[in-house]
Amino acid sequence: MEVSCTAAVTDDGRRFVRLFPIPYRFLSEDKRFRKYQWIEVDVTPASDGRPESFKIRGESIQIVSEPLSTANHWQARKEYVLPLASPSLCQLKRERDANSCPTLGVFRPKSIRRLVIETAEAQWTPPQLAMLRQMDLFAKTPTEELEKIPFKFKYQFSCNDPECAGHTLSCTDWELGQSWRSWRDKYGPDNWEPQFRAKYERDMIEKFDTYFYVGTVHQHPAGWIIIGIFYPGKSPQAALFY
Repeated sequence: MEVSCTAAVTDDGRRFVRLFPIPYRFLSEDKRFRKYQWIEVDVTPASDGRPESFKIRGESIQIVSEPLSTANHWQARKEYVLPLASPSLCQLKRERDANSCPTLGVFRPKSIRRLVIETAEAQWTPPQLAMLRQMDLFAKTPTEELEKIPFKFKYQFSCNDPECAGHTLSCTDWELGQSWRSWRDKYGPDNWEPQFRAKYERDMIEKFDTYFYVGTVHQHPAGWIIIGIFYPGKSPQAALFY
C-alpha cells in the first residue's frame, strides 16, 4: 500500500520498533531512506496495542548515514540483526501468546520447503482505491497510481523447535514486489517466474544464510507474516553447521 509500516532497530541495538505511517512515494528525495540506513525521526507511541509500534512525523525524517555495508557476508548488518534473533517462530509465538509481546522478531528457519506463488486480484478493491486516493494528507502527489501486484508470495518452512509442525506464512517484503515488477518488464509477463524463483526459492534455500523478519497483523493479533528477508551469503564457517 502507499502508506506502509517499516521495521527498524534502535541505534543502541537493543530492540525492534515498528514505524508508521511511511508514505514512501510521497516523500521528498532527501527523505527516501533505503534498507539498512540510519535515520533520525520524531516519533510518538502508537495506539494499535503493539508495544513496538510508533507513529512518525514524516517531515522530520533525517538520513544520517549510507546503508550499512554488505561486505564480509553482511557483517556490519549482522552486528545489529543477529543479537535480536529468536530461536524460532514457534518461540516468538509462545512469548507473544503469554505476554502480548513481542510482535516483531527475526529468526532463521531450520529448513525452507518452498516458495508458494498464488494469483491475486489484479486491481485494487474500491475501499483500497479510495485509500490510495486520499492524497490531501500529503504535500506531494505522485503522478502515477501505485500498481497492484497480482500475486501473493508465501514461504513454507519448519522451525528449529522440537514442537514445530511447519508453517506457511505470507511474505510482504517490498523487495519481492519490486523484483516482480523488474523481471516482469525484463522477461515478459509469462517468463518472469524462473528468475524470481531462482533468487527467492533456490538461492534462499541453497546459497544464502536466510533469516525471516516477522510481525503480527494489527487486525489479527495472533497472525504472523514475513515482513522482510535477511539473506547474507553463507560463510565457510557457517557452512560447517548445515
